[in-house]
Amino acid sequence: MTVRDLRRLGERTLSEAGILEASVDARYLLEDVLACSYTELLMRLEEEISEDVADRYLALIARRSERIPLQHLLGKASFMGLTFLVTPDVLIPRADTEVLVETVLPFCKGKEVLDVCTGSGCIAISLAVLGGCSRVVASDLLEEALVVARENAKRLCAEVSFMQSDLFAEMSGRYDVIVSNPPYIRTEEIASLAPEVRDHDPHLALDGGEDGLSIYRRLIGEAPKYLKNHGLIALEIGADQAFDVQNLMAEAGFIKIHVKKDLAGLDRVVMGYYEYV
Repeated sequence: MTVRDLRRLGERTLSEAGILEASVDARYLLEDVLACSYTELLMRLEEEISEDVADRYLALIARRSERIPLQHLLGKASFMGLTFLVTPDVLIPRADTEVLVETVLPFCKGKEVLDVCTGSGCIAISLAVLGGCSRVVASDLLEEALVVARENAKRLCAEVSFMQSDLFAEMSGRYDVIVSNPPYIRTEEIASLAPEVRDHDPHLALDGGEDGLSIYRRLIGEAPKYLKNHGLIALEIGADQAFDVQNLMAEAGFIKIHVKKDLAGLDRVVMGYYEYV
């Protein structure tokens, strides 16, 4: 069997299992098993494959067919051009969240930034590496997530301070920017999510309560105590939550509130400023 034959077998197996991006996933798994780049893979298509390599590849294909996320099988995910380690203890970094980072980046140079609900650390670390921040602090409720985040910071040489905290419970001081991708899925909707998300992302990182806004109420209500004057808050949201989150910000005294859309034209980030009178 050649590399080409094995790749086609992988694609067919994933497609029959209902994996939407069967071709892409089959390719990434084959690159991982062969420890090669895409360019190298194309050059090796006619190479005969060993039985051991074929078995390892097909074992991964079988696990992906069971809807185990590709990123968990690879142990990594790409975000903002950086590679992050991921485990079942953290939410898999997604392209939607890059909109949040891209929105905040222009405001970060020389500033103090706080990332709440950091998970894998992808937001905080990306801002630390790309934003020229003077200081970045990141928090999460789960120590298991912080273990992953700290390892990512170490691997990417990012200067980020991590702390275990239930939102602001262990916080002190004030920041120029507060950023967060909090849990925002309505509890009743979790059962209808794709198996890769429903069964493999941490439930705590998904569940936003009955209306999806429970964490936003706490974040937005408490954030002014931790923002400097004219400080910025930027939050990722579900596509149908912009109106409600804007209202929560307005009620808490934030001004200049506006919404950023993602590449699909869906509302993705709500941001606003706080001024002390």
